[in-house]
Amino acid sequence: MSTGPAVDTRQRHLSLYTDLSRMVRERGLLRRRYAYYWSRIALAVAAFVAIWVAFFILGNSWFQLILAAALGVVVTQFGFLGHDGAHRQIFASAAWNEWTSRLLAGVFAGLSYGWWKSKHNRHHAAPNQVGRDPDIGPGAIAFTREIVASRTGFAGWFARRQGWFFFPLLALEGLNLHADSVRTLLRPGAVAHQRVEAVIVLSRLAAYVTVLLLVLPPGKAGAFLGLQMGLFGLCLGASFAPNHKGMPIVPATMKIDFLRRQVLMSRNVRGGPLVDFAMGGLNYQIEHHLFPSMPRPNLRHAQPLVREYCAKHGVDYNEVGLFESYGIVVDYLNNVGLRARDPFVCPLASQYRV
Repeated sequence: MSTGPAVDTRQRHLSLYTDLSRMVRERGLLRRRYAYYWSRIALAVAAFVAIWVAFFILGNSWFQLILAAALGVVVTQFGFLGHDGAHRQIFASAAWNEWTSRLLAGVFAGLSYGWWKSKHNRHHAAPNQVGRDPDIGPGAIAFTREIVASRTGFAGWFARRQGWFFFPLLALEGLNLHADSVRTLLRPGAVAHQRVEAVIVLSRLAAYVTVLLLVLPPGKAGAFLGLQMGLFGLCLGASFAPNHKGMPIVPATMKIDFLRRQVLMSRNVRGGPLVDFAMGGLNYQIEHHLFPSMPRPNLRHAQPLVREYCAKHGVDYNEVGLFESYGIVVDYLNNVGLRARDPFVCPLASQYRV
């Protein structure tokens, strides 16, 4: 059994996360924040109810579009709360987290918890890794040079300019998320508690459309639905987009230690309380990926510790401003064939390779 420098270096790198995790636990940063989450849930539910009360009072009016925009923002907050529950950030009980997330996502946002959790868990396990991260798989947007190279004609033209279309396309993401949820729930055996989720999601979507058509004529109802869905998709997509787009793409067969896998492929976004609210805490993406079950309000307290720890051990910690992050995303997507040309070199592998 070899005990040379290569093995020692590998072991030292593999223990980095263990040491950081111990420091985080000792500071109490993984403790539940019940008051925070109960107040957030109560405020979101109150805002949701208030919008619908105002909707019925206002009646047939184009001013309903103001409520549609407000509903888009509030539903986004339910998406964030469902995300936190799926990561077991809210309660100590796994069952409480699961059903809270299922209800918040299904009743208020009209999305399938089971579908989203499966997809998102695969992303967390291998961010930006080809063939493993579903968020960079083939789709309307090409995130890897291989996908760009396979597209010709109009698809190739679009891929070379896709960065400019990315944010407008996010306006369709709300409809896409609903469509994926429904398709999954109609496929037998796709998720756990499928019948319950199907009843919740399909009933919610049907009730939403029915109420719009009962109160508003078809044109106004369509405008309300389109604005709400468009803003929901834009708000949700704009909070996820800066976190990994434009960061290194990892080849399918490469193995990387956990700390570097999560830090080097993630990007934080600077900002104050407004950015924290608008992005649902996902602007602390590095800390979230290192500690997915850490309650959202604790992420900002963990950031100085993680940043200092990464600097101490020579791990690049990427953080930029909000608008700079969007500029990076647009530039990367417009030049993905060029930006992803050089393969990602794992720092761990390069240090212990003989």
